[in-house]
Amino acid sequence: MSDPMILDCPAKLNLYLAVTGRRDDGFHELVSLVTPISYADRLSVTVTEAAAGFTLTCDEPGLPTGPENLVIKAAQTFAAATGWRGGAAFHLEKCIPSGAGLGGGSSDASGVLRALNELSGVGWGAAELARVAADVGSDCPLFLADGPVIMRGRGEHIAALAPEAAARLIGRRVVVFKPSFGINTGWAYGRLARGAPTSYCPAADAERRLQEWMTDPTADVAAVLFNSFETVAFEKFLGLPVLLDDLQREFGLATAMSGSGSACFALLPADSSDDGAVCEMIRSAWGADTWCAISTLGALESGRAANAS
Repeated sequence: MSDPMILDCPAKLNLYLAVTGRRDDGFHELVSLVTPISYADRLSVTVTEAAAGFTLTCDEPGLPTGPENLVIKAAQTFAAATGWRGGAAFHLEKCIPSGAGLGGGSSDASGVLRALNELSGVGWGAAELARVAADVGSDCPLFLADGPVIMRGRGEHIAALAPEAAARLIGRRVVVFKPSFGINTGWAYGRLARGAPTSYCPAADAERRLQEWMTDPTADVAAVLFNSFETVAFEKFLGLPVLLDDLQREFGLATAMSGSGSACFALLPADSSDDGAVCEMIRSAWGADTWCAISTLGALESGRAANAS
């Protein structure tokens, strides 16, 4: 048995998320500006004998650890695609909340692909690994890039954000928060589909709005915030827009929801001294069990790894 490889698998935020329509295969087309943040799960990967197969333990009680977990699915998909016949034991320290729209499961799966690609000696390149990631899940390929990206298609088409635009994001402080409930992604897409065609953003308009922000060097991050899912989520879960409005009014913060929810975020000024008051308002509105974290945009490379002693 080898020494474990330890990876930090970051959460993501969709700063811009325009759903532009539904494809014939049932998937949706989207255009999204996505960035990793400095809040992460921690994944330990240990190569074992092939007979041991793939196993997962987790410090979060109740989290499924069988084939339904994307960690195991990613390992199985990697083995099938590459022909590698080894086994691996995974241990996950779960920090990113589930059902939040923060991509925790997809990030963990991409961490598995990175680790097995190195530990197995397969050594596939980025394009080959991205194809495997797309087979695991729509959000998985974006976590193979170290930094903010533009995501298109159903999520499989990834392009790095231009450095000058990325510089306006990286290092920006943000508070991320999630109520006690999650929002099912399938439900959210289904609600958009039932409201079609007016619930979708015209593709040309979605691209134009994003391009305008990327090419304007004076445009702040707040200017690009948008999420198609807010329309359907805010209609059902009224506590979400009420709190976001309160944060805008009380602290002047730009706010949005990430992914299909239920996690939301607010951009913090660099010199903010109101972090405690902001978190206090969030927990006061949604309850003491509300998850709340201060983080940083684009500050953690998803591939960062170290060999444990």
